[in-house]
Amino acid sequence: MYLSPGQPMRERLRAVRRWPAWGYQRWLVAYIVVVVTVYGVAIAVTGTMMSLSVHELILFGGLLLGSAGTVELTRRSGENAGFTSHIYGVWELPAAILLSPVFALTVPILRVTLCQLRVRRLPIHRRVFSAAVIGLSCGTASLVFHTVGPGLGLSPTPGFPGSLWMLVVALAGISQWAVNLGLLLPAVKGSDPTTRLRELLLTREVVQNDVAELCVAVLVTLAVAISALTIVFALPFVTLLQRSLRHNQLVNASRIDSKTGLLNAGTWEREAAAEVARAVRTRTPLALALVDIDHFKIVNDTFGHLVGDRALRSIARTFRIFLREYDLVGRFGGEEFALLLPHTMALDAYGIAERIRNHIASSALDVGNLPEGGQVRVTVSMGVAALGGPWDSGTQITDLLAAADRALYGAKRAGRDQVCVVTDNAVVSSPAEVGRLGQV
Repeated sequence: MYLSPGQPMRERLRAVRRWPAWGYQRWLVAYIVVVVTVYGVAIAVTGTMMSLSVHELILFGGLLLGSAGTVELTRRSGENAGFTSHIYGVWELPAAILLSPVFALTVPILRVTLCQLRVRRLPIHRRVFSAAVIGLSCGTASLVFHTVGPGLGLSPTPGFPGSLWMLVVALAGISQWAVNLGLLLPAVKGSDPTTRLRELLLTREVVQNDVAELCVAVLVTLAVAISALTIVFALPFVTLLQRSLRHNQLVNASRIDSKTGLLNAGTWEREAAAEVARAVRTRTPLALALVDIDHFKIVNDTFGHLVGDRALRSIARTFRIFLREYDLVGRFGGEEFALLLPHTMALDAYGIAERIRNHIASSALDVGNLPEGGQVRVTVSMGVAALGGPWDSGTQITDLLAAADRALYGAKRAGRDQVCVVTDNAVVSSPAEVGRLGQV
């Protein structure tokens, strides 16, 4: 829900009451309010201590233009949803080091506003919270530099020893990164408990991007401290860095199903084939499960395809609750999913599948607010196949998929909303039968 400048005040208040944020857990709503309040107080306090100078205003204007130019580049390529980097810190760190603290706190406001108006319209509460988090992290960088720097005889303008100056700037940049993550992660985890922070923050690409952004920000800070005109020459380098980030985003997007955030079919099958080959080579157990949503067409016909897409995302989140970080989960198209479970025997895979099936069957899906308090409830049928041991030396991913597919259709023929396991030439649907067939 968005606020339009032309709306009457009463309608604006109603729009605020309908913000999705009020549907969050109470602690998360309180957390967001506290962060935004602290941000406002910090601006007010530093504003009373501000002493304007022509030099600072010119430099602040130049850094804002650099940030605005980066926003326009983002506008052309689009802004991804979720937790992504767009290298704006290249312009925000110089503001934190070279200007008064109030400038460091307020520099993200224009950027966030431009992103909302020029790039992608998001719920206002998300933009306000983002501005508060970024502003407080920039304020922390300013505090670190202006506390540590004078103690070492350093001023915002670089002087002897230059290397020490750059190290303190880098320390301020690291503190900015740490505070930004520290404030943001509770909100990310609170709004979606299934989020895997390791995948979000510690992948090689993310770490490389963060380090590259910090290094460029330190260099730009040094150059701008020598001459504000450097901002003009820094923009092309920032453009190159942004294109590099965009390339990584496109590579990741090519692997991910856009509706669910899971691996797409091609990527899942390639990675699953490697896992199966490894399991056969090392003679370790492995299981595969196919999941099909029962009568999903009814959901689309009743509530519409947008609600259907949200239902798919809700089921994708359910998989993350019950599966391990190294399990492979992919969307196989339509309403069918594939789960690869390394180091898992048939009986254990049955137990995992049964817990997933039971959770989905007993819970309403999180699809947002529906008219008249409606709910979306579905069931799933699941087919499981597993490597039996060293005798499966010729098994490939296609063999396991065919076996799991046979078990899935067995579950459907038996009435749906159940789990079946294929072992040898039998399709069974209880842990006792799995155990008797010697597959555990």
